[in-house]
Amino acid sequence: MQFPANSPPHYRRKPNSDVRRCYRPIKFRCESDPPFISASSSSRELKISVSSDFTRRSESEKQKVKRWIHFVGVGGCGMSALAMLALKQGSEVSGSDIAWSRFMDGLHEAGARLYVGHSISNIHGKKYGSCLPDALVVSSAIPLDNVEILHAKAMGVPVIKRGAWLGMITKHYNLIAVSGTHGKSTTASMLAYVLNAVGDDLTAIVGAHVPQFPGGNILSGSGPNFVLEADEYDDCFLQLLPFIAVITNVEWEHVDIFKDEEAVKNSFSKFLKKITVGGHLILCGDSEGACSLLSHTSIGTVSVPSVWSPQPLDAGYRVTSYGILNRNEWQASSICKNSRGGTDYALYHKGCLVADISLQLAGVHNVLNSLAVIATIITLINDGWPTQKLINCIKLHLNNFVGVSRRFEFIGNINNCHIYDDYAHHPTEVCAVLQAARQKFPLKALLVVFQPHTFSRLATLLKDFATAFRDADRVIVTEVYSAREKNIWNISGRDLASSIIFPPSEFIPFVVNVVDKLAFEISSSPDQELLVLTLGAGDVTNVGPNLLEKLQQISRGGSTTK
Repeated sequence: MQFPANSPPHYRRKPNSDVRRCYRPIKFRCESDPPFISASSSSRELKISVSSDFTRRSESEKQKVKRWIHFVGVGGCGMSALAMLALKQGSEVSGSDIAWSRFMDGLHEAGARLYVGHSISNIHGKKYGSCLPDALVVSSAIPLDNVEILHAKAMGVPVIKRGAWLGMITKHYNLIAVSGTHGKSTTASMLAYVLNAVGDDLTAIVGAHVPQFPGGNILSGSGPNFVLEADEYDDCFLQLLPFIAVITNVEWEHVDIFKDEEAVKNSFSKFLKKITVGGHLILCGDSEGACSLLSHTSIGTVSVPSVWSPQPLDAGYRVTSYGILNRNEWQASSICKNSRGGTDYALYHKGCLVADISLQLAGVHNVLNSLAVIATIITLINDGWPTQKLINCIKLHLNNFVGVSRRFEFIGNINNCHIYDDYAHHPTEVCAVLQAARQKFPLKALLVVFQPHTFSRLATLLKDFATAFRDADRVIVTEVYSAREKNIWNISGRDLASSIIFPPSEFIPFVVNVVDKLAFEISSSPDQELLVLTLGAGDVTNVGPNLLEKLQQISRGGSTTK
């Protein structure tokens, strides 16, 4: 499929050309609280024919009719971001999903036509001046026998999976693809935030809500750079052609897609081959899985500059490493908690101290995320600017970044009880967020409410989950959030609760019962110093707000009956 240049001619580049020549100089802003550049709609439009031939239309054609794109599975964070970007760039947008999600609220307000439930009628009729959409963009989670997909194919409407669509809309940008098993959302949003803050009018799509983005999970700029959270699920990221690829870590996740860790590594190895000639790989040198992708690059242990030599010439790109180990080109040392409950560290480049960095975010994992951002920005924008000046700008804006929704997100507090929520649904993520919680609240008792996500993940990683909660004082496990699966593994949340040797754990199947139980216990001991942390990728996210509301009601004189 062909797609029109998604940017003005002076931003376009030919395949395998030196992208640096096409960069527009960025005027750095180093104010303490920089305004965001407004994300105004672009006049660029798509023309999608039945033959799937994407070509640029003239301005007169654009004024006559807008193209209509329909998104199937629009309620997900990633798909809603694509739909919003299409709206910002001038297309008419509709979408459907089996249930309404909070990500659809902003789309509705922006003018998208949205449907709950899938039906032929959603994509038929003269809603936008044409009888059928010009294309259907489909989430990886949507089955191929979906009625909208079948009807679109029968009528000759192009049906495009999310990965292919991402490849097309990023094709003519300088793409910075942030990938990895964990940390993609925070790293991509932090990177986009800092780039925008220093003056880059970029476009960005992140798979989570970012409070500091005017568009929630997107930025819609007119410059040449595009920051994208690149997901390995369903090999989605293999449709991309990044100039800069970031790999935060590699381990076995999405067990319903990848049969083992080797399959995951094979997918990421294919992704590395998508890096454009003359491009760059930014890689976490602390991740064994990520390092294993560079099997032809020798890893030393003594001299930092010689540790990460460029990839072999036939790879066509250069490698920059970051991490806490001293073998990395960009290294964090002297990591400690700061007065805001966040993290401070000393930043080294090739063994030389270059800056002291302060983050509002807790946890060593966020130190690694910020290192990825620093290494990427220095790689992307170092022509014509002294590195130290750029480092100072980056340092300032990293200090202002407040994080991503559902990543150790503060829900509220009442008396001595603080309530936080996190998306963690993999053992590594659980360990990381518990470490951050202990860092921020070292004196509070830590009570974790965990909802396993998918039967396949729980069955495959049960032993790892059983030891992931050691930093907690108590764990409540709910029933599995099945998502798209049937329980062919014959496993339950009860199996995990009984597998956790320490700390004490219990199984409470329904989240509503968890709220009732905790509300009674906490209100009965209002002086207890307590941190309640809800974890999981399902509806466990409702526990925190509901618990807070119930505790506030009790505090006002409501019932305390269990």
